[in-house]
Amino acid sequence: MSETLINELKMLLIEGLHLEDIEADEIDVEEPLFGDGLGLDSIDALEIAVLLDRQYGVKITSEDDKNREIFASLSALAAFIAENRTK
Repeated sequence: MSETLINELKMLLIEGLHLEDIEADEIDVEEPLFGDGLGLDSIDALEIAVLLDRQYGVKITSEDDKNREIFASLSALAAFIAENRTK
């Protein structure tokens, strides 16, 4: 997985979710995105899905059985995008 993609995702999350109190270098790529980690919630997951569709052409639906592993961490999300992107 490329460092460029990781950095793009960090900025996409910060800007797209309006995380004003977080800097890109503060996001641990292995830290959970939800709950105790970055602290995102289910509404954020929906927003991330829309952002990823627009930016990378990646489709993630709420019915996908793999959502828990796709959204487990930033590195897991980046790996999924790298495998499935159309843009």
